[in-house]
Amino acid sequence: MSNSSSTTNHDKIRKWAEARNGRPSVVRTQGKGGILRIDFGEPEENLERIDWVEFFEIFDNSKLAFLHQEETDDGAQSRFNKFVSRD
Repeated sequence: MSNSSSTTNHDKIRKWAEARNGRPSVVRTQGKGGILRIDFGEPEENLERIDWVEFFEIFDNSKLAFLHQEETDDGAQSRFNKFVSRD
């Protein structure tokens, strides 16, 4: 069974996403904040691509951690990720 781990380290998150051709994105809710996403393909209509500076600003202000998986059960590179509360 493959394992997931979580981190709040900005460099680790960026490297993980970029190794999978992921781009920082947000679904805007109100104002400048929103729901963070890593976009891996053609952006969905409700996703707005943002830079890493804004991404990590929202990430830290929302007190999130990044739950992710390196590999799938069969050893392939995984794109599983989820933003969870640091608590």
